[in-house]
Amino acid sequence: MAAATIVTLMTAGMRMGIGPFFLPIARDLGFSRSLLAAIVATGMLCYGIGMPLAGHLVGTRGTRFVLLLGAVMVIVAIVWATLARDAISFLLAFGVLLSLGFSFTSPVALTPVLSRWFARQRGMALFFLSTGAMAGVAILTPLLAYAIGAAGWRNTLLGFAAVFALMMFPIAWFVIRDDAPAHADLLPAAAALQVGPVTAGLSWREAVRTGPFWKVALGLFACGYSMNLLGTHGVPMLMDHGFDMMTSSFGIGLIGLVAIFSTLVLGRLADTLPRKNILAAIYLIRGLGFFVLPLVGTHAELYAVAAIGGIVWAGSIALSSAIIADVYGTRIVGILYGWTFLVHQIGAMISTWLGGWAYEAYGSHWIAFGSAGLLLLAAAAISLSLPARGYKL
Repeated sequence: MAAATIVTLMTAGMRMGIGPFFLPIARDLGFSRSLLAAIVATGMLCYGIGMPLAGHLVGTRGTRFVLLLGAVMVIVAIVWATLARDAISFLLAFGVLLSLGFSFTSPVALTPVLSRWFARQRGMALFFLSTGAMAGVAILTPLLAYAIGAAGWRNTLLGFAAVFALMMFPIAWFVIRDDAPAHADLLPAAAALQVGPVTAGLSWREAVRTGPFWKVALGLFACGYSMNLLGTHGVPMLMDHGFDMMTSSFGIGLIGLVAIFSTLVLGRLADTLPRKNILAAIYLIRGLGFFVLPLVGTHAELYAVAAIGGIVWAGSIALSSAIIADVYGTRIVGILYGWTFLVHQIGAMISTWLGGWAYEAYGSHWIAFGSAGLLLLAAAAISLSLPARGYKL
């Protein structure tokens, strides 16, 4: 669990911490905001495309193989990106290869093994992945901003690659184990009564034609749309509204810091209360936050909104993957999670591009941030209709 959390901290922290890199890269390489936003958006799509492939490889080749392959791809992509001088090279390195590498070291590679190791505490276990992701946002966003100011964006990327390699290879080789014990963490009485959901015998092709799959996927579309909009354009938006880079980075990082602690509470609730209700509440409050954040004008307002938003910032992905495992069983959870996350990344791609284009075209961030709020409110309503366990055909 600790190893999976560290992996998620590194990958999610860098993937969602693109904000501090955005303006320095654009200025240094001579890219417009819309061009760089399009490159980052392409990366979001590639990250999603890699998810089903990663889920399939985890099922056929094992978690260790997928993590090691992803780590090599990330390191090669970062070195290539620091050498790139034109848009095509930077797109292939930073947009395509790096994103595919991160998809192979993402929660989709870790969710199947954790779902097998944890049954009674599955919600808590998967929430720890969200804790790692939020810790990545809280720690890496201001740290990367400071490193970029001190050493430049290229040296910052290379430094990340070195730390990533030192952590990933020992974790993947010596810690991650697919061979979970029988009945995982179930207590003896519960293990004797354990039965799978009525949909456990479905193939993944049959499962994607059922209603719960698409309800989860549509919720994750709104999740990806909103989270990556904030990760890519949150810092530039706040800077356009008069905040300096470090204040903007700390404001976004505070969301992740608060979310670290909120996940510990939400994780316990996810194993006791209906998960769909918690998921709907997260989407609802997060959606309202997207209407408020562009209005903040002081440091106190920024930090207050960030702290409130951080309470519900994490958990949508953990709850969605737990619901998939509850409804369809752990056998195909990896591939199904991969396909729903592709939908997540389609939302991420659209909002990442829209955030840059809409600002250049209309001089306003409201088009992107307002649409994110509306989508999250719709996702809250959809989530309430999800089943609890064992979807009835």
